[in-house]
Amino acid sequence: MPTESSRARSMNETRDRILDVALDVLGENPDAGMGDIASAAGVVRRTIYGHFPSRLDLVRTLTERAVTEMTAVLAEVNASGAEADAAWVAFIARVWPVAHRYRVLLALRRGEYGEAIHGLLGPVDELLADLVERGQDSDVFAQHLPAGILSQVAYGVVFAIADSDLSNGTDGVDGVDGTDGADGMDGTRGAGAATITSLLMLGVPEARAIALVGGGDQP
Repeated sequence: MPTESSRARSMNETRDRILDVALDVLGENPDAGMGDIASAAGVVRRTIYGHFPSRLDLVRTLTERAVTEMTAVLAEVNASGAEADAAWVAFIARVWPVAHRYRVLLALRRGEYGEAIHGLLGPVDELLADLVERGQDSDVFAQHLPAGILSQVAYGVVFAIADSDLSNGTDGVDGVDGTDGADGMDGTRGAGAATITSLLMLGVPEARAIALVGGGDQP
C-alpha cells in the first residue's frame, strides 16, 4: 500500500510532467486549452484541474518557474563584479535555454494573461534594470532611456529571437555557450544573435559586441 510520502512524490512528479508538457504544447500553440495539455500529458482533464484549477493558474505557475530560474542567474551575474556589458553576455549565455524554453510567455504576455505575467516578472525586471543602470553609470550602456525601459527593450529582443525561426532548438554560437550553431552561421542564430542584438540595443558598439560574444577583448 503506497505511503503518504510516496503518494505526495507521485503527485509532484505528475504536476512537474504536466508543466513540462504544457510548455511544449503552449509553445506550439499559445491558444491550446487544458484538454490539449491533458491529452499530450496522458492524463484526464480532471487530473490537470486537480493541480491547476484554471488555465491562469497553470500559466502563473509556469511564469513563477521561469522567474525562479532567471533571478538565480541574474543575481549571480550581478554579483560577479564584471563590467556590465560582459556581465550581460554571461547572463544571456546562461539564461538562453531558459528564455528559449519559456518563450511562450512572450506570446501569453500580449494576451489576456498579460497583467498576471507582468506582475510575476517584477523581480526579473528589477535585477535587469540594476544591471543596465550599472552599465549606464560606467558609460558602458546608452543613457537615452531610463534603465528600466532600456533593459526591457534589450531583453525583449532575446525573447523575440528565442521565439523566431532563427533559433531551431537551443543551438548556440561559438564563444557564447561552447557549441556551434546548427548551420555554422556564426553571429546569426540562437544565443549569439540574441546577445549581439541586445548589446546593440543597449548602445554597445558593434565591434565591442562581436568581440564580447567571440571571447575577444575589444576595448
